Amino acid sequence: MKKKWVKKLIFSLGVLLCIFLLCNLALNIWLKTQLPNYIKNNTDYKVSYKRLDVDLITGNIFVSQITVNNKNPENNNVIGLQGTIDTLKISRFGIYDALFNKVISSSDLLLAKPNLNITLAKPIDSKTGKKRNPVSFENIRISNGTINVYKHTKQNFLGVSHLDLLVENLQLTEESVENKLPIIFDQYSIKGKNFFFRPDDIYTLKIKTITTVNGQMSIENFQLVPLMSFDAFKKSYPKKTQLYQFNIPKMDFKDIVLKKNKISLANAKFQNPDLLIYTTNAIPEKLKKPFNFELNLDDIVMNNATVQINKPDGEKLLYAKQVHLDINHFEFDKEISKETIPVRYKDFKLSGKNIWFSNHQDITIESISLNPKKGDIRNISIVPNPSGSGKTTMNLKAEKLAFNINKWEIIDKKLNLNVKDVLLNNVNGSIKAGTSLPNKKSNFDGIQFPIVVGKVMVKNSSITYDKNSQPIALNDLNATITNIELNAKPNHSGMAVTMKEYSLTAKNFGYNTRFYHMTSGWIELHNDNLKINQFAMKPLVSRSQFIRMIPVESDLYDLKAQQISAVGNWDLFSDQKFIHAKNLTILSADANIFRSKVPADDPKEKLLYSRLLRSIKIPLFVDNLNLKNAFLEYEEDTPKSSGPGKLTFSSMNMNVKNLNSAKMKGKPTKVIIKIDCTFMKTSPLSVNWSFDTADQSDRFSISGRAAGIPAVAINAFIVPYLSVSATGTIQEMLFDFKGNPKGIGGTFNLKHTDLKVSILDKESKEKKGVLSAVANIFIKSDSGKFPESVVVEGVERDPTKSFFNLFWKGIEDGLKKTLIGNGIAKTEKTVKNTVNAVKEVKAAVNETVPPKEEKKKGLLKRVFNKKESSGTK
Repeated sequence: MKKKWVKKLIFSLGVLLCIFLLCNLALNIWLKTQLPNYIKNNTDYKVSYKRLDVDLITGNIFVSQITVNNKNPENNNVIGLQGTIDTLKISRFGIYDALFNKVISSSDLLLAKPNLNITLAKPIDSKTGKKRNPVSFENIRISNGTINVYKHTKQNFLGVSHLDLLVENLQLTEESVENKLPIIFDQYSIKGKNFFFRPDDIYTLKIKTITTVNGQMSIENFQLVPLMSFDAFKKSYPKKTQLYQFNIPKMDFKDIVLKKNKISLANAKFQNPDLLIYTTNAIPEKLKKPFNFELNLDDIVMNNATVQINKPDGEKLLYAKQVHLDINHFEFDKEISKETIPVRYKDFKLSGKNIWFSNHQDITIESISLNPKKGDIRNISIVPNPSGSGKTTMNLKAEKLAFNINKWEIIDKKLNLNVKDVLLNNVNGSIKAGTSLPNKKSNFDGIQFPIVVGKVMVKNSSITYDKNSQPIALNDLNATITNIELNAKPNHSGMAVTMKEYSLTAKNFGYNTRFYHMTSGWIELHNDNLKINQFAMKPLVSRSQFIRMIPVESDLYDLKAQQISAVGNWDLFSDQKFIHAKNLTILSADANIFRSKVPADDPKEKLLYSRLLRSIKIPLFVDNLNLKNAFLEYEEDTPKSSGPGKLTFSSMNMNVKNLNSAKMKGKPTKVIIKIDCTFMKTSPLSVNWSFDTADQSDRFSISGRAAGIPAVAINAFIVPYLSVSATGTIQEMLFDFKGNPKGIGGTFNLKHTDLKVSILDKESKEKKGVLSAVANIFIKSDSGKFPESVVVEGVERDPTKSFFNLFWKGIEDGLKKTLIGNGIAKTEKTVKNTVNAVKEVKAAVNETVPPKEEKKKGLLKRVFNKKESSGTK
C-alpha cells in the first residue's frame, strides 16, 4: 500500500514537471514569437530583439540585440525609451505585474552596451497624486553605456558616455528632481565620461570623467556653468540673489548615499577649485514650502581653492587664493537652517592667502587661519574707497590679529560665544568716524547673551581716531582689557559693554580741536589709576585770529602741566558710568587765559560752578583734588585798553575736597576749596571757597587774605580798566563774601602805606597832574592801624558773565569804597569848587582893571587860559 502511494506521488510530480517544462518551453516560444507584439499591443513601447530566454521559475530573462522605441514619442505621460541594448539580463522579473498591471519591475537589471535616449514622464499629477512611472528596478548594472536623459519638454537633462554603473535601490523620476534629488540610491559604483546634467534653465553641470574604486569616487573637471550672462540673469530672474560658476579640476569622495531628501558622503577632497559667485540687489523671496533637505558630510577637504564673489555692479566683493578648508562632520537640515549659523560641524580648519574684501573699504589680508578654537590673521590692510562716504572708515595696517575661543556653539538656536583672548599687534593708521545716524533697533534674537571675552590686548600700535575733524592720536599704544561682557540694551537699542579691568599706555598723545592741539609725553590709564606726563594744550591760532574767528567773546587757553595723576576707580564704558577718584593731583601746571572784549558779549547764561557740576550726567566724586606749584595768568583786553590787563597767580597750591556731581549715593555734596598762592608774583594770597552742588539755589561763600601787595603790581590790571595807576604798598587785604546767582556781598578791608594814585586820561592814558594832585590830597597815604571793614552790598550779577567776573566786581566795589572811590569823589568836588572860584576871579578882574592896566589884564587872561588848557577847569 505504501509503495503504491509513493509511486503515485512520484508519477504526479513527474507529470507536473513535464507540464511545467512544456509550459516553460511554450512560454519561451511564445515570448520569442509573440512578446514583441504583446509589448507593442499592451504597453507604450515597441521592442525587437535577436535572442530571448526566459526562466519561468526564477523570473530571469536574457535578451540580446534589443531595439526599443516608444509607440507614441509625443506621449509625455510615460517614460520615453529609444535606442539599442546589446545585452539585457533581468533577475526576478515581475511577469504578473507586466501582464496584468502594465508595470515592469525587477530586482536586478543588467544592461550591456546600452545606447539609450530616455525621456522622463511628466511630474506627479498634483490632483491625483499618482505617479506615471511604469518602470521600477531595485538594482541596476550598466556596462559601457551611453545614456541621454531628457525632460518631458525634450530639453537635455542628463547625459553620460562609456558608463559602467552599479546602483542599488535606484530611483529616477522628474518628480524627485524638482522636489528633492534627481537620482537617489543606497550603494553605487560608477565609471563614465562626459557627464552632463542640466537641472534647470540657469545651469549646466559637466564632468569629464567619473571613476569608482572600492567605494572611492573620483571626478575630473567638474564644471557648473551658467547658461546665460550675468546681465541676462538679472533681467530674466529679477528676484534671484546669486549666480554661481564653479570649476573643480579634481574631486574625490567616498561612501556617497543619495536617499530621499538626504545626501551623505565622506572623505571628500576638492583639488584646486575655482569658485565664482555673482550677487544681485534682489530681496530674497520667502520660501513657499518649508525647507526639507539634509546634508551630512564627513571629512571634507578643499585644497588650494580660489574664491571670488562679485558685487551687483561687477566689481569684486571678495577674492581669496590658496584657500584650504577642512570640515569634519558637517550637517545641514531644515531645523539647522533656522539657526544663526545655519550649519553644524564637529571641527573645521580654514586658511587662505592674498584675501581681498571690499564693502565701503578695501581690505587685504596676507594670510588667515581659523578653526573653532582659534584664529590667526596676518598683515591686514584697510583702505577707504569712494563708496564709504558718510560711514565710519579705517585707513589701517595691522601685523597680526589673533584670538582663542573657549566656546562657540548653538544652544536653542542661539549662538553662545565665549572668547578666551584677542590680540592686535602693530596696528598703525587712522579711524574716521562717520556721520551719526538715528538709532535703529538691532536684532539679537540669534545670540545668547552675555557674549564673554576674557582678554583683549593691543600691542605696539599707533592709532588716530578722527571725529568731526578733531583727531586723537595714540602712539606706541599698548592696552589690555579683561573680563569683557556684551549684553543687549533694553528695546534692542544697541549693545552694552562692561569690563572688569583695563590698562592703557601710550606715548606722544595728540588731540586736535578747532582751536587747540593737546599733547602729552606719556599716558598710563588703568581702571583704578591714571598718569599723564608733560601735558600741553596749545592754541592753533594767534590771538588776533581767534578774535576774528569767534562770534562772541570766549577764553583762549594756553595750558601745560608736568604731570596729572589720579587714584580711585571708575567705569567709563558701560551704561552705568561713574568716576570716583580718591586723589587727583596736577603738578606744575602753567596756564594762560586770555579774553578779549572786542567780540560781542555772549548772551548765554553762565552757570555757577555748583550748577555746572550738578549738570554732569554721571556720578562723579573726587575726594581730594590737589593742584601743586601752579602758575596762572589771566589776561583781558578791551577796545579802549592799551594792551591787556593781567592778573597772575604763581606758586599756586589748591586743594578741593568732595568735588562731585551730587549723584553718588552716600557721599557729601559740599565742595570745599582752599587756595594758597602768590598774587602778582609778589604777595601771598589765601582763599577759602565753598558751595554745595545739591543746593538748588547755588549759594556760595568765598573769603581770603592778601598781604604785602605793591600797588604797582596791580597796575597791569587797573590801568586798562579804571584808568588809575598806583604806588605804595597794600599791606593786607581781607574779603569775606557770600553770593548766589543774583549777586555778591559781604565785607572788605584794606591796610596800606605810602599809597599814591595817578588819574589817567581814558584815551591817552597820560597822567592828569592837577586831578592826581588833588586826589592824593584826599587819599590817606597810610591807613595806620587796620581800618574798619567796609560793607560790599548791592553788587548785582550779570548772568551772562562768569563767576570770577562777579567775584572781581565784589573786590572792585570794596576797593572803590576803601581807597579809590572816596578820593576821586573828594577830588571831583574840590576841582568843581576851584573852577567856580576861578570863574569868579576872572569876572572880577574884567570889571575892576582900568584901561591903562590892559597889558596886565592880558597877562592874567593868558595865565587862566593856560590853566584851563592844562586841565584845571
